[in-house]
Amino acid sequence: MLAQIQSLDSSMAHAIEAYNLANERLRAIRADLEQNRIVLRIAQGNLKRAQRALAKRVVAMYTSGESNSTLDVLVGSSSLAEIVDGLETMERVSSQDTQVLRDVRTFRTQVQRRRTYLKNARARQAELVAERAAHKASIEGQLAERRRMLSSIRSEIAAIQAAERRRQAELERQARARLAAPQPLIPELASASPTPAPTVLPTAPPAKYGGVVGIAMQYLGIPYVYGGSTPAGFDCSGFIMYVYAQVGVSLPHNAAAQYGYGTPVDRSQLQPGDLVFFNGLGHAGIYIGGGSFIHSPHTGDVVKISSLSGWYDSTWVGARRL
Repeated sequence: MLAQIQSLDSSMAHAIEAYNLANERLRAIRADLEQNRIVLRIAQGNLKRAQRALAKRVVAMYTSGESNSTLDVLVGSSSLAEIVDGLETMERVSSQDTQVLRDVRTFRTQVQRRRTYLKNARARQAELVAERAAHKASIEGQLAERRRMLSSIRSEIAAIQAAERRRQAELERQARARLAAPQPLIPELASASPTPAPTVLPTAPPAKYGGVVGIAMQYLGIPYVYGGSTPAGFDCSGFIMYVYAQVGVSLPHNAAAQYGYGTPVDRSQLQPGDLVFFNGLGHAGIYIGGGSFIHSPHTGDVVKISSLSGWYDSTWVGARRL
């Protein structure tokens, strides 16, 4: 049963990160929509002014008798576009008139393009809202199944939780001792296995954000909340995003997107503050030294320290240095 729960947690982690990614994309589209609404209003204002200038110029041309063709253009046109095209073909159009006509055509094209862009962006927004709702429904369904499984093995879970609390206390003691000790001049070996990784990445630049470890440890015990990115509750990528924001580094709320930041780090070269990734980029944490990392694991758990061993060793994806 415990293996089933762990498998469900792994599956749910991917659904949660997909939900987070949909939220990230939705926020970007909303910001883009607002920006494009502003640009559309500007283009519409420019078009109205150009149209007024054109109307004045047409009236002036007609009343002054500058061209007998002006009336023919006006009478024979059924739209502004036809008036513009007709006037442009007249032989006696001044450079000033040409600029007015060019402005009308340019601003009209801008308005049409922005309207098309906004229509497509709204369609994409609707798709993302539906996508997010589907991910949320999947998460809620898996949470219900997880609760059902846990209720069937309550006594076993209680014993595991008691042992985990003792282990966490020891891991926290060791982590705080490392924080208080002088920092080593060379990277430590972080792999729980004595066998070196088959492929060694080029040496990454020195770590700049080792100080985030002390910040991250302030939130030990904060409960896991899917979609959470505040001290009221964190999911894995929300925890990393929040901690790094405290040192002025902006990261997206999605583990796979976070994996695209910084520089790849070989596991043998890990330093405190490096981001570590697991489970096909369905999970992530912050390396704290001593072969351990801090993270917000899954529903029902809290921000805690874990070793790069066992399941985390078997599902290791890679690390990044910001």
